[in-house]
Amino acid sequence: MLFKAISAAVYGIDANIIDVEVDFSAIKTQEDHFNTVGLPDAAVRESRDRVRAAIRNSGFDLPTTHITINLAPADIKKEGSGFDLPMAIGILGAYGALQLRDLNDFLLIGELGLDGALRPVPGMLPVAVAARERGIKNLVIPKANAREAAVVEGVDVYPVETLLQVRDLLNQAANGGIHSPAFKVEATQVLNELQHFSLDFADVRGQQTAKRALEIAAAGGHNILMIGPPGSGKTMLARRFPSILPPLTFEEALETTKIHSVAGVLDAEAGLVTQRPFRAPHHTISDAGLIGGGVIPRPGEVSLAHNGVLFLDELPEFPRNVLEVRHVTIARASMSLTFPAAFMLAAAMNPCPCGYFNDKSRECHCTPPLIQRYVAKISGPLIDRIDIHIEVPAVQYKELRGAAAIENSATIRARVLAASASASTQPPPSESGKKSSTTRKWEPARSALTASSPPTPKNSSSEPCSSKASPPEPTTASSK
Repeated sequence: MLFKAISAAVYGIDANIIDVEVDFSAIKTQEDHFNTVGLPDAAVRESRDRVRAAIRNSGFDLPTTHITINLAPADIKKEGSGFDLPMAIGILGAYGALQLRDLNDFLLIGELGLDGALRPVPGMLPVAVAARERGIKNLVIPKANAREAAVVEGVDVYPVETLLQVRDLLNQAANGGIHSPAFKVEATQVLNELQHFSLDFADVRGQQTAKRALEIAAAGGHNILMIGPPGSGKTMLARRFPSILPPLTFEEALETTKIHSVAGVLDAEAGLVTQRPFRAPHHTISDAGLIGGGVIPRPGEVSLAHNGVLFLDELPEFPRNVLEVRHVTIARASMSLTFPAAFMLAAAMNPCPCGYFNDKSRECHCTPPLIQRYVAKISGPLIDRIDIHIEVPAVQYKELRGAAAIENSATIRARVLAASASASTQPPPSESGKKSSTTRKWEPARSALTASSPPTPKNSSSEPCSSKASPPEPTTASSK
């Protein structure tokens, strides 16, 4: 007997609808024969043991027969544990445990525990979007994924915790309608409510020039490089950078949430990314971790920073080559996937290997050749794509202990929003030199990402470092 359920698989930041077809033989055998076809990966093949145990521990008797499960279309590789629920429901339907015979209005996805409990799976937001586009009205998913999926309008989300609850819900649909209401979330309200930051510029004393440079970068979507000795506050400033950026629009929040959901880093309690992302990978990160990769590609740090900030501390230690991108395309033998990567680059570096070149409190012992080799680790094209270079000197004790009033992030953000609003009302010039009537929205000016390549050191004299010898001078940002 054949029974069909509907599920979905995530590829990139989009989802494909998958038909789960279950067929069993009425002839009993000495042992269970449970076969899954349709290019399943190891996690999908192992699901037969989870599904069998979950069905039996939920109180159902599963006779020993030949069971074949086909995941269609068969030419797309299937991965993950999200097919556990549709497989189990398909088996129950094939054995006559469901009163509802047609599940075309229900999309089922979720991982099963051995006791029949449902566990969350990543990528639920793209699944909800795919269900809406396909015209599937109802989404039956684990309770922990409910807020994420409910952000999508036009789909009724039913959160469940066990396999028995799913069986009861489908039987209710066969007998006049589902009794429990669908889970609803007001996405716009959630977006507005969660606009608070744990880090604030009010925590930073001194560094007025650096704060002003970050404000200009936030208003114009410019990349920025901070150069200064260790302990001067470069990382502290960078971590507070997102608190002065313009808030996410709903479309930006939805796109960013899809990326974080696919990567499995989305906060299940929030359900929606409401603040611009801030990603700070270590310089030992691999190319796959930075750009993305895997057998079935997953987004890297540049995509997780989409619509937000990518902070590269100790910039010369990162790989050297640079590409200007807004999307990252990862090609594999079986597929080619594209991830968005429109981020603002904030970077920090020391002025020399020891970090104390031109510092007033400590002496630098680096020679000019050492400094030249250190600076040459950063490629010229990458430097060209960083619009603002700002020097961040060590803060003096008097500034740290001073009683001067410090601006908080809300005050700076208000000026950033005013500047962005003013710029958006000024139409950009067209190709013919005349002004266009199209208004502009805030977005990062240019994105940069790195890949492996050996540095090419420069030769210089061997004189000791002094205040007259210096690396490329930073450009100080100021208001016009």
